[in-house]
Amino acid sequence: MIPSAIMKGFPVPPESRVPREHWDRAPWNRWSFQNVRQILPTVEVPAKRRGAWALPSRTENLEQQSFTTVEGAGSTINQWLDSSYTDGFLVIHRGEVVMEKYYNGMRRSTLHLSQSVAKSVTSTVAGILVGRGLLDPQQEVCHYLPELGDTGWRAATLRQVLDMTTGVRYVENYEALDSDIAVTDVASGWKPPAPGRNYPACIWDQILTLTDTDMPHGQLFRYRSIETDVLAHCMERVTGTRLAELISRELWKPMGAERSASFTVDRAGYPLADGGFNACLRDYARLGLLHLNGGFANGRQIVPAEWIDDIFNADPTLFGEPYNIASPLGAYRNQFWVHDLQRGIYMARGVFGQLIYVDRSHGMVAVKLSSWPEFISVPRLIDTLQALERIGQALNSSET
Repeated sequence: MIPSAIMKGFPVPPESRVPREHWDRAPWNRWSFQNVRQILPTVEVPAKRRGAWALPSRTENLEQQSFTTVEGAGSTINQWLDSSYTDGFLVIHRGEVVMEKYYNGMRRSTLHLSQSVAKSVTSTVAGILVGRGLLDPQQEVCHYLPELGDTGWRAATLRQVLDMTTGVRYVENYEALDSDIAVTDVASGWKPPAPGRNYPACIWDQILTLTDTDMPHGQLFRYRSIETDVLAHCMERVTGTRLAELISRELWKPMGAERSASFTVDRAGYPLADGGFNACLRDYARLGLLHLNGGFANGRQIVPAEWIDDIFNADPTLFGEPYNIASPLGAYRNQFWVHDLQRGIYMARGVFGQLIYVDRSHGMVAVKLSSWPEFISVPRLIDTLQALERIGQALNSSET
């Protein structure tokens, strides 16, 4: 199967149709990440009809900048983009777009699945609610969701959920069909159920099944996608508003997104906060620029600057292997990956190569949307970070 033949034809022949159980795997993801609404039920996250946040641009010669890959080979930025399953790439420096490229049939108007970048979208709105006093990170989760008193989240704080340092037992092995994340795939509506097994009907029902812990709360960072869904249910509960509407009202419209986004939804109509968000390249870049500007966007303060700065209160002592291989100076806070605490570099990251990169030291935001063949590739991630560091150096040297 060659990717260019996926979902082509009138009608589409059987051999070109995306298989329901493998829609997010290679090579199908080369098509499906840009066409999620043709595969799964979704809900719109409306943008304003007018008044998109203007992104001025200037010309910079970045494509031929070179860096050394993790394998020790030389590569230009163009060669790296061509070889790393890129769908869209955009760089903003000092508030101006300096590079914007589309691949694999993607266009400016295309909505692209963000995978776990959705976590950071969700937590950005959580910061707005914290600023209004509707959420308190030091409060126990059960204060907002009393039903979780019989689950592994009993006595866990919202801070621990935000930083994924609860002790809840949740196995996130993407290749294991019996792991908790595989159950999430079914509960969210992303995958059909395996024959002969019982699954929760929706994400909330799965949350209620997670009754065990495997470490004390607050002891260690461990990546658990379901924590974002716990956060999102707290947000829905205190506002009485569905997540898609909440993000539209508090972030997407005020920020001046140029296109409506979308979320995949489960059978209960719940938008998948941990990975189901879809948006266009420029709107992901606007979100990154909002963060670079300390929560200020489109002429107004949207997210409290204190919430953005709090990302750098991350505790690196809780951040061990394998997470620190690509970011040895890193940590995790408020559903963001901190790459370098001292230099102020942090990321929203998703599997298969989704990334919003915020670099305070270089005044830069970069977005890379991809359809890698692998869920996770540490070498690809390291190459990405090396490429972005080189771009930041080149942009700052051009100013002197």
